[in-house]
Amino acid sequence: MIIYTICLAVGLIFTIFSAIAGHLFGGHDAHADVGTGGHADAGYDHSGIPGISFFSPTVLASFVTAFGACGMILERIPATQTVWISAPVSAAAGMLVALGTFAFFNYMFRKFQGSSESRVGTLIGQVASIATPIPPNGVGEISYVQGGSRYTAPARTTDGSAVTAGQCVRITRIVGTQFFVQLDTDLATTK
Repeated sequence: MIIYTICLAVGLIFTIFSAIAGHLFGGHDAHADVGTGGHADAGYDHSGIPGISFFSPTVLASFVTAFGACGMILERIPATQTVWISAPVSAAAGMLVALGTFAFFNYMFRKFQGSSESRVGTLIGQVASIATPIPPNGVGEISYVQGGSRYTAPARTTDGSAVTAGQCVRITRIVGTQFFVQLDTDLATTK
């Protein structure tokens, strides 16, 4: 059937075009208002965790390509030449490839492109050290460790008091990108 050849060709052409256009034009920078992530293909799903949708162009192209390739193979085999056998089997094969693509990319996004912002909420109560002194009613900088990596962030004290560099503080809340800290008397006595 010609439909299998068309599906295979369209899927391959789309894949090649996407690779070239993405390389030339920085495909990851294309923005569209889709979900909470803002990216049409790779963004955030409803839970705010990086991933792709099952209906993303990448997953759909993998389905179309696999459907076409499997159909072309099955129509060459005498037992599966009829469209009543080759079409459902090709659709099932396309679905399996699409599910595999979906699972693979979601795993990769979660594993390697997880945003540090999704973990910011876990910092409340964590100990940090003052990297840049916090002046009275002003902003300084703290340094903290999360997931084995060291980060810095702008910080101010919850009561507006000054804190000198090197002192240990406890993170009490986070508003936007600014951390609020307080000098912890338990930490001060253990030094």
